[in-house]
Amino acid sequence: MEEILLHKKVGIPRAISYYNNYPFYYGFFTALGIEVVLSDKTTTKIINEGSSYVVSDTCLPIKVFTGHVVNLLNKGCDVIFVPSLQSTGFKINNCSKIRGLPEIIRNVINKPFTMIEPTLDKTENIGFHDFCMQTAEACGITDSERVKAAAKAGWKMYNDFLEMTQSGIPYKDALENALSGKFVKKSVDIVKPLSVVIMGHGYNLFDERISMNIIKKLEKMDVKVYTSLDVSHERAISSIRELGEIQYWANELELTGTAAYYLLNNKVDGIVALSAFGCGPDSLMVDEMSYHCKEKGMPLIHLTIDEHTGEAGFVTRLEAFVDMLMRKKRRQFVKKSDSVKSAEILNLRNNKVLTGSAK
Repeated sequence: MEEILLHKKVGIPRAISYYNNYPFYYGFFTALGIEVVLSDKTTTKIINEGSSYVVSDTCLPIKVFTGHVVNLLNKGCDVIFVPSLQSTGFKINNCSKIRGLPEIIRNVINKPFTMIEPTLDKTENIGFHDFCMQTAEACGITDSERVKAAAKAGWKMYNDFLEMTQSGIPYKDALENALSGKFVKKSVDIVKPLSVVIMGHGYNLFDERISMNIIKKLEKMDVKVYTSLDVSHERAISSIRELGEIQYWANELELTGTAAYYLLNNKVDGIVALSAFGCGPDSLMVDEMSYHCKEKGMPLIHLTIDEHTGEAGFVTRLEAFVDMLMRKKRRQFVKKSDSVKSAEILNLRNNKVLTGSAK
């Protein structure tokens, strides 16, 4: 008996898990024959609208997510995907707001709509297959083989996206390529005088409005930028362990794991920590990395963002940090150059070249 789709269109808010998982979501829903409707890109209006629905001390990412849900409803999309990502491993938890995201949206938006709210909680043995089945069943699909095939299609798109970003393809280009079924690898990497790694969640970093377009700003300053998408899952985990730390938060690989990898391998000139104002887990992870950076002499700047963050002050701090890194690098170069010259002079003296007596 052929299954009948309950929902032919599903709205996905362009926030929270969208920035890391959208290639999978898109591949999965498309393979099931369901059209994906995205909310608009984040704007000040979307942020303000989301802020009006929640209490003032709610963190920026949740305000943004709420605004995107409202944006979808205003576009006439009444079926919205709001997953509950509880834990990604045994006792590897997300923060309470991401864990309870469906409940937050249900309680603050008093409008009629259908919410698809699958749960991923590996601590309670609710795994990824269960997550996919819950999603499909909410759309009227119960055939497990069909769901497995859709998940496979989603993983293919997601893995291509990851492989492209890890080869150096920018986030936006890798996403567009993956969604259109293209696979491209970067062959030449441009060498720049400075390099930094940004430790930050995808939903803060790759949302151009929230992040103040920080990646492009740094690139205009002639700085090579690395992010969590340049580091494999395995390398991030091993780097956390090498620092003598343990992973507690589900998204810790984006912050501690990424920064630790570049710190331990001395691959960058500095670290930029980007986090939402008032985020408890982020403040713990940034403090943790600040300690290790101080120990190893690695410069780190912590930039916090909220709906009131002004671009002028944000850019001033960023420019001052880059200037400091450049001055430090010049001092190191001069010191190294002087050291080489001193060694050469000593060598000449030892061989009596300066007296003209060397044979």
